[in-house]
Amino acid sequence: MIVSAGARLLEGAPIASEIRAGVAADVAAFVAAHGRPPGLAVVVCGRDAPSMVYLERILKACAAAGIDGRLREIPDGSSEEQELALVAALGELNEDPSVAGIIVQMPLPKGIRLRPVVDAIDPAKDIDGIHPLNAGLLRLGWDGFVPATSHAAMEMLHRSGVEIRGAEAVVVGRSPVVGMPAAFMLTREDATVTVCHSRTRDLPSHLRRADIVVVAAGRPGLVTGEMLKPGAVVIDVGINVVDGRIVGDVDFESARQVAGAITPVPGGVGPLTNALLLAHLVRAAQKQAAAAAGATTSAGVTPAVSTAAATTPATTTPATT
Repeated sequence: MIVSAGARLLEGAPIASEIRAGVAADVAAFVAAHGRPPGLAVVVCGRDAPSMVYLERILKACAAAGIDGRLREIPDGSSEEQELALVAALGELNEDPSVAGIIVQMPLPKGIRLRPVVDAIDPAKDIDGIHPLNAGLLRLGWDGFVPATSHAAMEMLHRSGVEIRGAEAVVVGRSPVVGMPAAFMLTREDATVTVCHSRTRDLPSHLRRADIVVVAAGRPGLVTGEMLKPGAVVIDVGINVVDGRIVGDVDFESARQVAGAITPVPGGVGPLTNALLLAHLVRAAQKQAAAAAGATTSAGVTPAVSTAAATTPATTTPATT
């Protein structure tokens, strides 16, 4: 068995810095064109510790980039009362032209149904790609918003020079906001993907075949080094708080002795996720401003300021074989 003396660390901060610099420039251009910064609404229902760490970092990143970041808290109450208040708040934010993007704290508190909440978000402001419309566009391989965490995992692979085409990939976790989007994105780039989960029999046998491993199960230390194929690339998406420390879903110390490359937690996918979410927001703001300008122009009125060009990824044709 070939054992690495220490896997290459795939750190998110350097990549995130490049993306944030681009975001700040785009925000400045947007302000110059429209007289206001793009707005992001972060909606919180309950204060789950791992989620709040993520959301607080997003709000700090907004301030640094010149984005109008707002925290919208849903008051305590019964599950039914909170669900109704959450849906109502999302309706208000959908109608607010100063809000270009909306994200909702996940996971939702027990008793609050996911479907009514997701359905209530305007797909044009759904910058984390959880609305069924955006999820369907991803599944078809077409242009839309994708979950920022899954996007970050893919961006980490791209920027680290990892060959995805033809690779055996295993995604551990099947959540609709991380695991399944990551699996679809890997499949779209011609990896052969296996999705594992809590009911998978003999998880190690699947992992030992994988060239690329993406772990998003929400279980600290679930994947250990002895489960991995030597030289595998390991992307740890997990955010768990254990004894006051943030740890991932991978047992880092054992995994780094076997893997060829691995993301640390914290410091891996997290910074990149936050930066990409802001990039999604700017894209949403640009598209909404362009749509509003187009509607105004069609009514015979010339916009007072020029519209920043929307920068959207090229639409891809899904593979059929």
